Amino acid sequence: MKKQIKIVSWNINGIRAIEKKGFIDWFFTVKPNIMCVQETKAMEEQVPERILNLNNYTKIFASAEKKGYSGVGIITNIEPYSHNTVIGIDKFDREGRIIRVGFEEFILYNVYFPNGKASAERLAYKMDFYMNFSEMMKKHLEKGDKIIICGDVNTAHRAIDLKRPKENERSSGFLPEERKWIDELLNMGFIDTFRVFNDKPDNYSWWDYKTRARERNVGWRIDYFFISENLRKNLKKADILNDVYGSDHCPISIDTCFKK
Repeated sequence: MKKQIKIVSWNINGIRAIEKKGFIDWFFTVKPNIMCVQETKAMEEQVPERILNLNNYTKIFASAEKKGYSGVGIITNIEPYSHNTVIGIDKFDREGRIIRVGFEEFILYNVYFPNGKASAERLAYKMDFYMNFSEMMKKHLEKGDKIIICGDVNTAHRAIDLKRPKENERSSGFLPEERKWIDELLNMGFIDTFRVFNDKPDNYSWWDYKTRARERNVGWRIDYFFISENLRKNLKKADILNDVYGSDHCPISIDTCFKK
């Protein structure tokens, strides 16, 4: 017997906004077993009732102290054995950026990684978040844990991952130190799932609203599923769902299969 698990990740740019744009109808069309969302921009009590009342799904949310900012959530029809919404570092936990969920088959991290474009201070905050997250992952790998990381990483890894790499060499999101962090994550023992199946250019997950960049596909691939090497045999498919609208990001997904 085999157990198939579909996981979808999407920076929805506001859970209240996306609910009004047909999120629930889309959700039941795609039918993910686990739905991870980032940038919910809502306290849990502000999440639309239609989402909170989804039958047969466990809902987990982490909110920022600042209203209308950051936040992540998970909707799952597979009951987790544990979950945590803090990493024990106050300056990160205040921003509601992470949910760790334990399932029988793997440990899942849904993460909204910081954006470093606003200032030098925010870039330093982003790099500090990256480094602390790496230390957590090293400890998991040392124990032989099976790990899935998904979310908005806010960095394009290689030149192939954004339309205009030359023009953005000095922009946060494509700085050498940000890209190096992804190199180090992969060297540590993680896999960029999309690139297992597709190594072609022009595959993006974020487009700038202001310049209507999506119409011209001038985008960045900054949303990822990373899996630990010990899950490679369970990975069956990885997609960018770039025909789905409603946010400045589009969803991404992986299909996995496990023996029961």
